[in-house]
Amino acid sequence: MPAPAVVLRQAGRRFASHDAVADIDLTIYSGERLAVLGPSGAGKSTLLSLLNGSLPATSGDVEVLGTRLAGLPPARLRALQRRIGIISQRLDLVDQVRVLHNINGGRLGRWNSLRALAALAWPHADAAAIAALDRVGLAWAVHERTERLSGGERQRVAIARLLLQEPELVLADEPVSSLDPARAAGILNLLCAPARPVTLVVSLHQPELARRHCTRAVGLRAGRLVFDLPTDRLDDRVLDNLYTLT
Repeated sequence: MPAPAVVLRQAGRRFASHDAVADIDLTIYSGERLAVLGPSGAGKSTLLSLLNGSLPATSGDVEVLGTRLAGLPPARLRALQRRIGIISQRLDLVDQVRVLHNINGGRLGRWNSLRALAALAWPHADAAAIAALDRVGLAWAVHERTERLSGGERQRVAIARLLLQEPELVLADEPVSSLDPARAAGILNLLCAPARPVTLVVSLHQPELARRHCTRAVGLRAGRLVFDLPTDRLDDRVLDNLYTLT
C-alpha cells in the first residue's frame, strides 16, 4: 500500500453556526485519483480548501504530504503549498498578459525574488515551458495574449501552468463544470496523465467522468461523507441516494 498523501481525522470546518464539513475521516493514498461527488453546497470546495491549508480546520486533524496543518507556521505552510497544485473554475489567469507569463506562474514559488521579477519583465520561453504547452496542444500560443484564447484553450493554459509546477498533490475544484463533454474529458485526461505520478483529488458533478478517470470516489452531502467506494461501484442506487432531494 502506498504511503498516505492526505489523512483527515474527524476534520471539520464551521462558519458561525453552520458546519460546512464535519466529522470527515478520510485517507487518500499517494498516486490515487479520487473524485469528490455531491450536490451544490455539499462542502466539496471547503474540503479542498482544508487540504490546501487555505482554510484551517475548526475541529479534528488534517495531515497533507506528511505534515500536520494545525499550528503550522506561515513560512512552512507556504513551502507545503508549493508542493500542491490547484485548478479551480476561475482558473486564476491574468488575461491581459501573454500565455508565457501565466504558465511561468507555476514556477514562481521555486524562484528567488530577483528571478521572479525578471521573468515578469522579460519572460523566457525555455524548453520546459514549451514542453508544458506542447503537452496541452498549445505550443503555438506561447506569445499569445491570454484574453484572445477560447475558454477551452484557457483551461489548457491553467493545466500547462500546473505541469510546470510539478506538484505532488493536485486539487481540482470542479475544473470542467462549464465545458462540453468532449472538452471535459480532454482536461481530465491531462490531469490524470502527468509526466510523473501525482495524487489527484477532483470535485465533479458528472459521475460518468468519475467512473472513467478516477479510481475511487467519495460522496459528500450536507458536509458529511455518505460513501467511499471504488468508482466501478458507483451505481444508480448510490448516486440516487446522494443527489435526491429530501
